[in-house]
This record gives sequence, C-alpha cells and structure tokens, in this order.
Amino acid sequence: MPTLTAAGIEPLFRLLGRYMPLEEADRRALATLETGPVCHAEARSDIAHEGENPTVIRLLISGWACRYKDLPDGRRQIVGFFLPGDFCDLNIYILSQLDHSIGALTAVRYYEIQPHQFQQVVDERPHLLRALLWHEKVSAGIQREWLLSIGQRSPLERLGHLFVELYYRLKAVGLATGTGFDLPITQNHLAEANGLSLVHMNRTLQEMRREGLIELSERQLRIVDLDRLKRVTMFNDNYLHFNR
Repeated sequence: MPTLTAAGIEPLFRLLGRYMPLEEADRRALATLETGPVCHAEARSDIAHEGENPTVIRLLISGWACRYKDLPDGRRQIVGFFLPGDFCDLNIYILSQLDHSIGALTAVRYYEIQPHQFQQVVDERPHLLRALLWHEKVSAGIQREWLLSIGQRSPLERLGHLFVELYYRLKAVGLATGTGFDLPITQNHLAEANGLSLVHMNRTLQEMRREGLIELSERQLRIVDLDRLKRVTMFNDNYLHFNR
C-alpha cells in the first residue's frame, strides 16, 4: 500500500511546525500513513457532496479547493478555502453524513487516508496530535473571522483581509514569495467567499488597485505594502496562531 510521499508530507509538516516544534520522528510517523494512489479532481468538480457518508480523511497536496454550502435555487456560499497541506475536515469521519460539499476550484491532487490508521499514528505521537488539534482550532478561528468580515467589514476591508490571510497561510507552507503568491481562483470564487456580487467584486478589486494596495496580473497577486493593507483592513493575525 502506498504511503505519504515527501511532496505530500512537506506542506503539512511545515504548517504544523508553525504552531509548535515537531521532531523528525513526527515526520517519519506521517510517512507511515497508508494512502492508496494519489487522487485527482478537475477544476469545478466536487470532491465530496453534502449528504454523503464520510469515510476517509483527505489531505490536499496541490491546487485549491473549498468548502461550500448552496441553496436549492443555485446560490452558493464558499465558507472556507483549502490550500496545500490542509486536511479537508480532519474529524469529519465521526459524522454520519456531510453537512456541506467540498469542491475543487482548480485541478487538485489529494490523498485519502483511513481514519483508523491515522488515529493509530497520532496516538503514538502526542506532539503531532497536539499540533493537529491546534490546526483545527485555527480552522475554527478562520471561520469566526470570515463571519466577522461578512457582518461588519466593508467590501474592500473584507477582500483585503482575505488576501492578507491567504498570504500568511501560503507563506506557512512555502508558497508565497516576498509579499506575492499565485491566486489561481476566479473573481467569481472571491465573490462567493465574500458575499458580494460579481460586479461589486470587480469594482472592489479595481478600487484596491487604484489605492495602490495590490497588483494583480495573470493570476499573480502582490500585496504592495503589507503593513498598510493590514492597517486598512484592521488585520490581527492572532486567530492564525503562528509561532505562538
């Protein structure tokens, strides 16, 4: 049975290491996880559907995915982004059915890990277990911050706040250079994540460009002045709990 490759372990190990120091033995423990072959999903396809019985833990190793909810009339709200190194709901297998869907925003690759085998590994590595629990708390903190953005921040503030958050999350797994990163998703995805119409999203992006806050070209985003954007959006990174 195949196990996690170095490419699969590295983003996850980098991410967990931002919360607390991990040992080489923790990396080796992750490397024992049996995964089966690497799974692939095309952009705009679903990885899991609301109502399904979840039986595996999914670890994203490349591409961007999302957690979303939709209404019977077709309206959709993206309620979370999954980046390389993220588990798509670590403990979801304890539920009898999914209460949301997971979709691929770009072409993605991911591993499927059996829960019982995962549980055995983390039971033997208390530091690894603590780091994973920390990551789950951060995921809950991100949800609270998104709710605050939707309820109280202006469109520019909520979009700018999201860009800073994505920068820090991508930096944690080695996918940001300077203050820039790949932004392979569409304006429609950004609109669905920020509770805005597509027209309003486009206007907000143009305003951010005019204000000299960002540069966006060919799906490459650069934050021109990170400190200024953090002030404008009232960004406080305490909910990400990096290097605490």
